[in-house]
Amino acid sequence: MNFRRPHHDEPGVNLTPLIDVVFLLLIFFMVSTTFDQHADIELTLPSADREAEVVERAWLDIVVDANGNYFVNGQELVNRRAETLERVLSEAREGREDDPVLIRADANTSHQSVVRALDVVGRLGITSVSIATLGARDDDD
Repeated sequence: MNFRRPHHDEPGVNLTPLIDVVFLLLIFFMVSTTFDQHADIELTLPSADREAEVVERAWLDIVVDANGNYFVNGQELVNRRAETLERVLSEAREGREDDPVLIRADANTSHQSVVRALDVVGRLGITSVSIATLGARDDDD
């Protein structure tokens, strides 16, 4: 007679596949996450003994009307050619090489007229250029 009881293994949970899935999820999130690196630098700025002097500089004003005509400091040019604009602008800059240039163009002027003025300003080596605009309006034209 066999009085031994049959030996049954207790059922267990195999954790190996679970660990593999968790490991793969961890790798996925590490690779797909973007890390923001903010370089916040603490600075202590120096202070001045007196206030800065405000130097008023006169603007060299280039106006382009709706027809593409140029006006330099209020005087109309005889034609629309770039050479004429360059000559007049270089004459207006004599003794005022540090003055910035302000280009004011009509909203209905051609894009080419504004680009021509910017090209002339660039050929003269002027680096301080601004284009005048109006603020945003509520009405749509």
